[in-house]
Amino acid sequence: MSTAAAGHKSVSTLRGATLPKWSPWAIAGGSVAVAVGIGLGAGLSSKAEWGLIAAVLFLLGTYGIAAKVEGRRQAKDRIATSLVWVAFLIALIPLVSLIWVTVARGVKVLDVYFLTHSMGVVADSEPGGGIYAAIIGSLEQVGLATLIGAPIGILTAIYLVEYGRGKLAKSVTFFVDVMTGVPSIVAGLFILSLMLIFEMQPFGFAGSLALAILMMPVVVRSTEEMLKLVPNELREASLALGVPKWRTILKVVLPTSIGGITTGVMLAIARIAGETAPVLLLVFGNPFINNNPFEGAQASLPLYIYQQYSQSAGANAAYDRAWAASLTLIAFVMILNMVARGIARWKSPKTGR
Repeated sequence: MSTAAAGHKSVSTLRGATLPKWSPWAIAGGSVAVAVGIGLGAGLSSKAEWGLIAAVLFLLGTYGIAAKVEGRRQAKDRIATSLVWVAFLIALIPLVSLIWVTVARGVKVLDVYFLTHSMGVVADSEPGGGIYAAIIGSLEQVGLATLIGAPIGILTAIYLVEYGRGKLAKSVTFFVDVMTGVPSIVAGLFILSLMLIFEMQPFGFAGSLALAILMMPVVVRSTEEMLKLVPNELREASLALGVPKWRTILKVVLPTSIGGITTGVMLAIARIAGETAPVLLLVFGNPFINNNPFEGAQASLPLYIYQQYSQSAGANAAYDRAWAASLTLIAFVMILNMVARGIARWKSPKTGR
């Protein structure tokens, strides 16, 4: 009996006091309550100021209580964890606020009629009209840009990872880095200069070319990183069996990294789907339906949003249509990301038994 008691006593002395699991929530609740009191007492009307005060109080409270109960070493660990959570919440606030405002203002006119009709002869100051022409234009322009930019980007990444050596590979890498930071308006001006040389009128495919220029460096960078993650042992095993290198890339490397490559392509599509400057210069906008991207001006969702919002001064109908189109564009990007995740999970290598 004495031996068991001595053993229990020795174990208990090795463990210091620890805060309960619910302590972070209690500290956070107390920090919010004190911050609200300080905000009301000081006459602070901004909720952002209340949030910053609560964050500072939470960090100070966490460190003080943890240092008192657990010691300074454990308090430093807790303060690091708390900083990560605070940074996460601060980054989440603008995203949630953006989605909340867009949904609240976009649902006013977003219905089947809005999605299946175009502006036509409806004036910007009048109610009615829709984004059918803009949806068709965006799908065609982004689709053509993807058909151009995605294969070129993937093949360029394969060259850089699997074959690239010497000055040519370094030059390609340098220009890819430069293109990554090129503003969208520059890509639009480049295509516009070619159109002026050949005396061409605005048309949808011109916008697709500019969007493809913006898409390619994103695809190259994401695909390059995914290919680098493929273990060299898989390549060496395939080559040791006498399989040619091109077939090794096609049958081993690409299937292993197809999930990440697909995600990168979808992210690149989402990046160009909201570009307005190239479309404004090259596509020009069209209130009527134009299903031919190779002839005549076309509409586009980003351009439609810009045009409606720029005409919304004193016109609530245009203002509501702009927010509804913004909500549709966000939903389009969200669907793309969901499709990318589905394809990545479907095509990812199976590691289970």
